[in-house]
Amino acid sequence: MNTEITILLTSDIHGNIFPLNYGNNAPTAVGLGRIASIIENERAKNPNTVVIDNGDLIQGTPLTYHYVNFLADKQNPMITILNKLKYDAAVIGNHEFNYGLDILKGAVEESNFPWLCANIVEEKTSKPFLGIPYLIKKINGFKIAILGVTTHYIPNWENPKNIEGLQFNDAFDSAKEWVEHIKKEEQPDVLVISYHGGFERDPETGEPTEVLTRENQGYTICKQIDGVDVLLTGHQHRELTGNINGTEIIQPSNNGKFVGKITLILDGKGEVIEKNSALLSVADVEANEEILLLVKEYEESTQKWLDTPIGHIDGDMLVKDPMKIRLADSPLIEFINKVQMEAAKVKISNTALFNNESPGFHPNVTMRDIVSNYIYPNTFKVLALTGKDIREALEKSAKYFALNDEGEPIVNPSFIYPKPQHYNYDMWEGIEYTLDLTKPKGSRVIQLDFEGKPINEEAIYEVVMNNYRAGGGGDFFMFKNKPVVREIQFDASELIANYIMERKIVPATCNHNWKVIW
Repeated sequence: MNTEITILLTSDIHGNIFPLNYGNNAPTAVGLGRIASIIENERAKNPNTVVIDNGDLIQGTPLTYHYVNFLADKQNPMITILNKLKYDAAVIGNHEFNYGLDILKGAVEESNFPWLCANIVEEKTSKPFLGIPYLIKKINGFKIAILGVTTHYIPNWENPKNIEGLQFNDAFDSAKEWVEHIKKEEQPDVLVISYHGGFERDPETGEPTEVLTRENQGYTICKQIDGVDVLLTGHQHRELTGNINGTEIIQPSNNGKFVGKITLILDGKGEVIEKNSALLSVADVEANEEILLLVKEYEESTQKWLDTPIGHIDGDMLVKDPMKIRLADSPLIEFINKVQMEAAKVKISNTALFNNESPGFHPNVTMRDIVSNYIYPNTFKVLALTGKDIREALEKSAKYFALNDEGEPIVNPSFIYPKPQHYNYDMWEGIEYTLDLTKPKGSRVIQLDFEGKPINEEAIYEVVMNNYRAGGGGDFFMFKNKPVVREIQFDASELIANYIMERKIVPATCNHNWKVIW
């Protein structure tokens, strides 16, 4: 007699519970409220169901930011819900570290389920950090092994104090080692890897889709580790199902838009005779009100805080067209850079318009405006860079653009697929520069001046940027391991809010220090 086993996957929920957009409170098809309804429905259809979260759970919305800063003495709302939904396991994601080790450890301690992570270990003991490497679930007498691994690229992005005492072993190497261990010691009927990471190559053609830094190793795992029935993935926020080299793969987007569903059919001997993958959309699903009620107190407190008045913008800092913002200097980007420059006491800064949903600042600014525009809990570093480093960074950003058949600028497809990376295009203040898109990539910076004179390629300049970029995040390798002059250990939202509150009225100014031509 055959046994049907269902594996449900959530990944990159990023703090989304309620089906709304915090920027304007408009209804949006996201969040654990709706996911709860899908899980309940799938369990009703098949009691042999395993539910796993694949990381980047506890960070990402104003609700989680507000919890960490104002309600951290209470239980983590994300854990409250996963406990109620009886998740079987969770995997640590890179954003789990953003709020610091105390918040992460607290979340793990509050969980009624294990956190799996085989490749993040304590430096002193080499023991798995916070959890166990793998979990064995028994269903109808069959053994299901679930191994958890996380992209080891985290030290390239994360604030060092948030990962102090930890060692990040190569995810592929660790997975290969633990799979061999599991097969020998446990002899499971089904072997699943839950990997907070994505695919470095096109699943169908095998062609590289990014610089092969080993940040994502999903394709290599499928091709070079034998005996893996299922690879659950995330990190890239992609919608993926399929099969690579006999391993069923899935990735369920982000923010709780989809639940990943793997169906396995085992025969009486425990052989997997059929497997398939599907993405279940929350678009037409009603949220589970009982789940939302569990965290109503957190949500009400967050909404009240978001409507707190901060100050007034005299002029226009709204985003009407994200492309226009990225093609020429604007009051919004100049303002963010000014805040960074004042906090860091330097003359040069860079920042990004992180996504195409950033609304800009309304005339009467509230905390809602600030967290809607600066969506990451970044801190800042001042790096000592040469003029050559700055030029290379501008050339790297210039690759964001391509020209269409009419000769008009468009976003380079590599910044959209496989994952939107608008946050990897930087705009600078304190230097004067021009990018010419008609020139070949690598030769697009046709003007680069500092204080009215051509920049000195050998001279040292102090530049402030967020901690992600300062670590070389986004393949800005020219920043990696550069001297850190000082650090600004304040959250970006806090810096911006304080800047406006101190002044009460902030003029929208634009000195047009840079432009893109074509």
